[in-house]
Amino acid sequence: MLEFSNETLAKFKTTLAQYPEKEAALLPTLWLAQYEFGYLSIEAMEYVAKLLDIPPSRVYSVASFYTMYKKEPTGKYLVQICRTLSCQLRGAEQVTDIICSKLKVNLGQTTPDNNFTIMEVECLGSCGTAPMMQINDDYYENLTKSKVNQIIDSLA
Repeated sequence: MLEFSNETLAKFKTTLAQYPEKEAALLPTLWLAQYEFGYLSIEAMEYVAKLLDIPPSRVYSVASFYTMYKKEPTGKYLVQICRTLSCQLRGAEQVTDIICSKLKVNLGQTTPDNNFTIMEVECLGSCGTAPMMQINDDYYENLTKSKVNQIIDSLA
């Protein structure tokens, strides 16, 4: 059975204390679980449900609604390319093509070495610096072909 490490359990308890009801801590608890376990497996979501004393179906529905929660394992680097209007108008499709071509994978796939997972996502809130992508927790903005190649090369 999955369980949080002592460090993550302490973070959970601190988070839980900030909310009047346990269920209100669902989103941050899902984040903790995703960071702890790498993604939200069925077992991880059931563990979160148990921690918060809520039905597992509630956890599944919330985790499925938000694209930021990963229900399958991803590569070491999760490359999320913004696909909304500002980024599309400023070259997001070319960014996607460059990355997929360079890494020899299609959108939604992980490289054979499990280093990169490539996906398109909805707005990442950086419209003024489009096109942009997020790799793990880092934003890369005002992307050009040269910048994209340098970024991927630095992580490969």
